[in-house]
Amino acid sequence: MPLALTSIQGDIGFITLNHERKKNALSEPLVCEIISALAAFREQEIRVAILRAQTGSTVWSAGHDVTELPDSHRDPLEWQDPLRLLIREIENFPAPVIAMIEGTVWGGACETAFACDLIVAAPNATFAVTPAKLGVPYNVSGMVTFLNAAGLRIIKEMAFTAQPMTAEQAERLGMINYVVPVDELETFTVQLARKITANAPLSISVMKEQLRILAGARPMSPQGFERIQGLRRAVYSSDDYQEGIRAFKEKRKPVYKGR
Repeated sequence: MPLALTSIQGDIGFITLNHERKKNALSEPLVCEIISALAAFREQEIRVAILRAQTGSTVWSAGHDVTELPDSHRDPLEWQDPLRLLIREIENFPAPVIAMIEGTVWGGACETAFACDLIVAAPNATFAVTPAKLGVPYNVSGMVTFLNAAGLRIIKEMAFTAQPMTAEQAERLGMINYVVPVDELETFTVQLARKITANAPLSISVMKEQLRILAGARPMSPQGFERIQGLRRAVYSSDDYQEGIRAFKEKRKPVYKGR
């Protein structure tokens, strides 16, 4: 059974997450299917891609598949990690990608949604940045994605508390574009996509790339980058990191000791 379903309506391509048994966790197989779908859409010159879950889903995506994270003292989110590959593919896709959100969005799925160009959500959507619950460090590019989605204090609150933010809050803070009644969600999103496809695709593609470059233009000294990497290593080399992974797999509450 495909983990990601695809369909096309004119110039609009749909990618539907289809692994509800694992709450659409972004496992390597699922990510590979999404990336393959985007590659096919690129070949077909699709002008808007819509990333969604199945209608009626209570979980859009549970984020990074924690079962794939290493137990050992190794960087859990390396450059070639499936989630990192997916984020780059969404950002580099030459046409706009719209996240159509129904249900909860956890952890790395938040970054995936925020990496999309536009976000339309149902009122039942919530967004939670959850690495602190697992004792997992986040990477620099992921933090930049979050900072491009909201102000510093908002991201700090989400990262430090790991508590979900409602779609209404996210819309008010400018993190998402629209909150739409669930029974109107698909119709509204397709209408928005059609407004985009009515315009010049090359112009849109160039502006998307310009904005991607400008959004990532954050100066950092080599010393600063090394400091950030060192901080991440301190987390994934810790006992707390291993405890977080074990607790998740054993379905119990972790006991963190700060070492």
